[in-house]
Parts: sequence; C-alpha cells; structure tokens
Amino acid sequence: MAGTCARKLLIGAQLLCKNSHMDWDDLRFFAELVRQGNLSATARRLRADHSTVARRINSLERALKIKLFDRLPRGYVLTAEGERIAERVGALEDAVFSIQRLEGGEAEIEGRVRISAPPAFASLWLVPRLAGLRRNHPGLVLDVVGATAAASLVRREADIALRLLRPEDSALKARSLGRLRYGIYGARAYLDEVGEEDRVFLAYDEELDASPQQRWLRKFAQGQPIAMLSNDLVSLISATRAGMGLAALPHLLVEEDKALRCVAESEEATRDLWLVYHPDIGRSARIRAVIDHLVAVTEPLR
Repeated sequence: MAGTCARKLLIGAQLLCKNSHMDWDDLRFFAELVRQGNLSATARRLRADHSTVARRINSLERALKIKLFDRLPRGYVLTAEGERIAERVGALEDAVFSIQRLEGGEAEIEGRVRISAPPAFASLWLVPRLAGLRRNHPGLVLDVVGATAAASLVRREADIALRLLRPEDSALKARSLGRLRYGIYGARAYLDEVGEEDRVFLAYDEELDASPQQRWLRKFAQGQPIAMLSNDLVSLISATRAGMGLAALPHLLVEEDKALRCVAESEEATRDLWLVYHPDIGRSARIRAVIDHLVAVTEPLR
C-alpha cells in the first residue's frame, strides 16, 4: 500500500516536471543544497562540482520563475518561496527513495551494492574479505565507501553500513556483529630501545576525544607526552610502525603485524560493530547475500 502511494506521488511529480519544463534531477540538487546549506558540501555529497550544483539551482529557478535562495557569503539561505518548495520536494524525495528501496526484490544475485564502513576498517580488513563473496556471486558489483560520517541509508547514500555506534533511527534494522578490542601497540624496535618513562604516545585528534580507546590511551599514558594527533587510524598505524610512539589500535587490524607488539589491553577499550540497513531493501537477494557474508566473516568478533 505504501509503495503504491509513493509511486502515485512520484508519477504525479514527474508529470508536473514535464508540464512545467522542470528537470526532475534539478529537484535532487535542490533538496541536497537545502540540507547542506552550501555548494561545497552539496557537491561532495552528490559527487559533482560546484558549477554543476549552481547550474542546477539556476535552472530550477528559471523553470519555476521564482528565487529559491539568497546567495550570502556564509552560504545559500532559502527565501520564503524556497521554503515552501522545500516542504513539497521533501515529500517527493521520500517517495523516490521509498520506491528505490523496494526495487531489487529479484531472485538473481547480481547488481551493485554500496557498503559504507569506517575508512581504516574498510581498506585494511573488510575489502580483503569480500573476495570470496565476489567469487561466489560474480554478478555483484561491490561499491565500498570508507566514510567517517554516517551515510544516510534512507537517502540511499549506501545500501548497507557498518558502524561503531548503534543508529538512533528506529526505521533502520541494526544487527550486532561483535566487538572491536583495542590494545596499546608499539614497534618492537621502539619498545626495545626506549624505556617506559621516556615513551611518547600517538592519539586521535579532538574529534574523537570521547571514544573509548582514546579515553583509555590518555589514562594509560598518565600524563606522558602525546607526540602526534590524527583523525586517521591508518596514519596512527603507520606512525606506530615507524617507531614514533605507542598507540591504541584495534587488534584485528594489527595483531598479525610482526613489527608491532601489544603491551597492554583493557575491556575499557572496546567498540561495538553494527550492521545497519533499511528493512525495505533487505528483501533484495543481492543485499541479503552481502549481509549474510558480512555476518559470516565477522564471526571471530563475537
């Protein structure tokens, strides 16, 4: 029933666009600019350039014969007319995404599946474990997005997300895949050559100060110097290997690295790993195949 209503709304919107000489795709750019508020963020989200976003908005304004935004130094601000259009476009966009999520209930396991995951986890651990999935289902196209920000599953920025925080949106399905455990690691040469009292530490920057592994690292360091800060786990791993200091690193990414040694671990430094997807899209055969594979390869974390 919901799918039928959404399709009727979408068809009506498409007819409206056709009759008013609007480009349906311009509305997508408009909706994203409303959310982001500036050209740069909108362009990144839509994988376009600034000029394309600006051109789409200008095109929509010409078609509607109204001014949608005030162009201000701090960004694009909706006019009163723009706010009224935004309310209606939001409903149309929801309908489009609802239909897209309902598509693909086919029996064939083929087509594109976009997986969003934390960058270091995606590149160092997840991707090598997707090879078996591709061998079993050669028709799949796996689109792996290493993203620090949570991709919107409602807006189809990803089909499946692996996250370190359980989503608050009750409309999404969330399944626990286990726990990431951290240890304090250092290069073997560094640990052999530098006494405990002279060791320095490598930490996340302020953006991740509240994370369990960061709090534990600062507690373990007991005031000893922080020699490097980074928002990138791969950089911290590289710095640790280079003998720059000690860092709190997830066991599953470095425990087989012969150049590193774990000197401490604690239950304080653990993160839950969640598999998240929208229930509508979970009926697709290709999505189910990927979900089942992710559940299987993360079994050691449980």
